[in-house]
Amino acid sequence: MYIPTLEDMRTARARVTPHIHVTPVLTSRMLDEVSGAELFFKCENFQKAGAFKARGASNAVFGLSDEQAARGVATHSSGNHGTCLSYAAKQRGIPCTVVMPHTAPQAKKDAVMGYGGRVVECEPSTSSREAVFAEVVAETGAEFVHPYNDHRVIAGQATCSAELIEQVDGLDAVIAPIGGGGMVSGTCLTLSGLAPQIKIYAAEPEQADDAYRSFKAGHIIADDAPNTVADGLKVPLKDLTWHFVQKHVTDILTVSEEEIVEAMKLIWRRLKIVMEPSSAVPLATILKNPKIFTGKRVGVIVTGGNVDLDKLPWN
Repeated sequence: MYIPTLEDMRTARARVTPHIHVTPVLTSRMLDEVSGAELFFKCENFQKAGAFKARGASNAVFGLSDEQAARGVATHSSGNHGTCLSYAAKQRGIPCTVVMPHTAPQAKKDAVMGYGGRVVECEPSTSSREAVFAEVVAETGAEFVHPYNDHRVIAGQATCSAELIEQVDGLDAVIAPIGGGGMVSGTCLTLSGLAPQIKIYAAEPEQADDAYRSFKAGHIIADDAPNTVADGLKVPLKDLTWHFVQKHVTDILTVSEEEIVEAMKLIWRRLKIVMEPSSAVPLATILKNPKIFTGKRVGVIVTGGNVDLDKLPWN
């Protein structure tokens, strides 16, 4: 297992710069008052293809040799990684196939196809996803770009927090949502090397809390098909992301479905930005844990904005 390094992050940053946005950091006096903290929202919902995963996908795709690229790329994804890999593949002019659960939001399926990707549907479980994906790779010979358990992807995601600490001085903590752990791992990679004084928190739904239980148990516990409004956080940790989580994360904190939806509403109302339920989990966590965050300068990674507007969680 290759563990990506700070040098990999720096290489990724140079490689992906032509293909991604440097996303803005937004603040809200009202949200600071409500939370008791100074919050700095790193808005990856404004990223290419609408999510932070454009970083890791672009690093993987543009790091391929011409021979590898000619066979195309493939992945399995609940939505954003598939969309972002399709985006990156289109930029390089190569084919992309994405295995997606049939329950994934139609908006995310449409986004994959909008970038020229091919969608192959599976059942909404990790086991079905991986079985169908194996068939796709056997058929196409495509290069597998894992949504998160891939050193190229983690190095790409690590560029987000590298930007954040250049944009905001004196952070005490950074918090990001956790599913498979790609963004959290990238955050760990960058901050442990460049700003080790910053604490790293991961935020997770109570109804998909396998990372929380893994963290407490000291080994990976994987749920096959959890049910949560935060559809981007349903996948389990893998060995590479677990390496970063157990070594560098200060704590994993969980919130209820109701708390996620209320935090999502709050961000829509106060920041006036479109973001998906998974992205609301960090703010919900901050509001639930004032003893941890009050008086602190906190970077909050808003991971994506690809929400199905016809199926908002409060409708």
